[in-house]
Amino acid sequence: MKHYIPPCGITLEMLSLVASIAEAVGRIQASGMDLRLRRINRIRTIQGSLAIEGNTLDERQITAILEGKRVAAPPREIQEVKNALAVYEKLPEWDPLREGDLLAAHGMLMKGLLDSAGRYRRGGVGVMGANEIVHLAPPASRVPELMGNLFQWLAQTDFHPLVASSIFHYEFEFIHPFEDGNGRMGRFWQSLLLYQWSPVFEHLPIESMVFARQQDYYDALNHSTQAGDSAPFLDFMLRTIEATLEVTPQVTPQVTPQVTPQVTPQVEALLAALRGEMSRGELMAALNLSDRNSFRDRYLRPALKAGLIEMTIPGKPTSRSQKYRLTETGKQLVGENLQ
Repeated sequence: MKHYIPPCGITLEMLSLVASIAEAVGRIQASGMDLRLRRINRIRTIQGSLAIEGNTLDERQITAILEGKRVAAPPREIQEVKNALAVYEKLPEWDPLREGDLLAAHGMLMKGLLDSAGRYRRGGVGVMGANEIVHLAPPASRVPELMGNLFQWLAQTDFHPLVASSIFHYEFEFIHPFEDGNGRMGRFWQSLLLYQWSPVFEHLPIESMVFARQQDYYDALNHSTQAGDSAPFLDFMLRTIEATLEVTPQVTPQVTPQVTPQVTPQVEALLAALRGEMSRGELMAALNLSDRNSFRDRYLRPALKAGLIEMTIPGKPTSRSQKYRLTETGKQLVGENLQ
């Protein structure tokens, strides 16, 4: 019997991205992540994934729901948040290779929102664009077979988890196995697959970064469907994961003399120039720099990676209102350098 193999043209550039991401994950594993940041990122993850589907609740409101407080918002949106919190809380318990777990997770995610929660759809569905159907999913009669084939491939593939999880995500969205909730389930299952590779991914807000690039996310899905190849979507997801890692602070317990020498002169100059909250343009002006690429690669990204500065709007890295400020670790380092 011939097993299904999802079509995906993998390029050398994609392999380079995989290596870069793996290296960044290793650095975060080595440095650790504090409990407060884990909680913040979990909330950002849920807010981002639900916002893609039209949920309007912000991080403050989701935090209130998590703490059991009353929130003035549409009941359906509150239920969506409660369901997502429950599903992500059980992330370490789900087995990403078990189709039954996927059905159970969908049942929990769509509890009280969908009569067919936890069951594959029995009718046809299409994905709507602005004014037309951009993707007509396979007939409902084929869904069990297609999902079975996909899980069989997932259990046997030798692809790196970064690649396999992205391919699964695309194929899942193409099949669109449920009546509703496909987008949030596809994103969650990729996060689960990545968590199985590295526990770091339990606390990385990838879904928040996807929301910040929402149109690119849809475009990548459509381009893969048109090409009959998941490569465009794989490329998008790898770049999105890399971008998430770039803005995730690597938390260290304290700044010590052993850590200080690892800070480059460019990062030291950036820290010294940063006063309060400053935009990219303000920082470049303060440093008397004009090359945006050099500033990004030699100053900004290294400082973000080291957890010495942070974004004021982390959920929207490309926002025009984005500014940067020192973290507590950055403030300690600046203070030591002034002594």
